[in-house]
Amino acid sequence: MSFELALFYAFAALAVLGAVAMVGFVRHVVAGAMSLVLTMVSLAGIYVLLGAHFVAALQVMVYAGAIVVLFLFVVMLLDLRRDDFGPSRPGQRAVKLVASGLAVALCALVARRVAGALPAAGAPPEGFGGFRDLGLALFTTYVVPLEVAGLLLLAAIVAAVILAKERPRGAGGGR
Repeated sequence: MSFELALFYAFAALAVLGAVAMVGFVRHVVAGAMSLVLTMVSLAGIYVLLGAHFVAALQVMVYAGAIVVLFLFVVMLLDLRRDDFGPSRPGQRAVKLVASGLAVALCALVARRVAGALPAAGAPPEGFGGFRDLGLALFTTYVVPLEVAGLLLLAAIVAAVILAKERPRGAGGGR
């Protein structure tokens, strides 16, 4: 096994571990956000191994940086406490362990089946993972999906502002 393949497996295992920890085993929301950081940084490591250094930098800056900070601000604004989630049931931890074990076993089974069926990957095209080719693709081939995503984000921001606006007490608002 080459060193690059060992690094890939290590990053993939860390990404899966962070995702499973975020969903299943973390009781505190801030620890869940830190598990999300682990997953995103692991994915950035996989991008570096694939030669997409610009995409890896974007992954760390946008997802591991900005999105997690946004999540933490929401957590702080909502002031969530451990008691807000209710008491844990007695067998809940065992169910999580069994479900996680089954998920890992299923992933291993799929990986083993797929590993032999995939053709050998060739060299990536010239400029793969660079900002020039990404910019050209975004503003030529994918300009319509990019604009639609921008409009959806604008609609989400407007909806969030409208929902967050304080309603007057007498006009149907029960606050």
